[in-house]
Amino acid sequence: MSELALAAFAAVWGAAAGLLLPRAAYRLAVDPDETWRDSCPAGHPITGLAKGWLGFARCGACTAEAAPGSTGAASAGAAPGDAERAASADGTSYETTSGPSYGTATPPSYGPNTPLVSLAAALLCAALAPTTGTRPELGVWLLLVPLGVLLAVVDFKVQRLPDALTLPLAAAALVLLGVAAAVPEHAGDWLTALFGALALGGAYFVLFLINPNGMGFGDVKLALGLGAVLGWYGWSVVFLGTFAGFLLGALYGAGLVVARRAGRKTSIPFGPFLIAGAYAGLLIGAYAA
Repeated sequence: MSELALAAFAAVWGAAAGLLLPRAAYRLAVDPDETWRDSCPAGHPITGLAKGWLGFARCGACTAEAAPGSTGAASAGAAPGDAERAASADGTSYETTSGPSYGTATPPSYGPNTPLVSLAAALLCAALAPTTGTRPELGVWLLLVPLGVLLAVVDFKVQRLPDALTLPLAAAALVLLGVAAAVPEHAGDWLTALFGALALGGAYFVLFLINPNGMGFGDVKLALGLGAVLGWYGWSVVFLGTFAGFLLGALYGAGLVVARRAGRKTSIPFGPFLIAGAYAGLLIGAYAA
């Protein structure tokens, strides 16, 4: 398969996987003391693919209410979370789910911007494909990229990295890389991936103990998965990907300070930059392998 065809296949895969993420991002983007959302902003239960966890962030009940002639139509100009209560088509009122709103989206759509999430996943997968080639670990990267995108979206919204995502990421990375290591023509080492996970997780745990306000425990658990991915290509890639993550986070924070949108003590979501740095290290490691 040519590099162009491989990149096109990866892009289609990433775009399709990205379309399934917005609903999960909406449900998981809650404060630590809140349970996962199980209803749309108007209070309708979320159902559908994978028990309502995967798919477009769009409510069928709200669509029906907003249809012309519907007696229970919601106000077209109301933003998610604006109303305290919303009425369903049968007249029953529902409590809205509290939490952060997403831009200017209005019911029946909610959650992050679906085309943007899909485009991001498509571009990330497409860039990895030609650098990795047809080696077996490409399948691992294509499976993990959407999970990384989901983590980044959730952390940006509520500065939280849920255990429901970070721990499966670490487990999936090690298991899938173990499978890839058993297939001929792989270009990495599974033991180094395991040690990379333990080393990076341990290093972040030390940073968490030293400065809990600067390094969250969610970042520590995220480091397990990122260390495994980077460790597949060796210790130099672990160092490179880690340094890139800290550098990107520092540049983002400095940019906010310069733009007067944050102070020196303002907390920022660090997970997306750790993921971006790991992705950069992965690209370089795959290309050099």
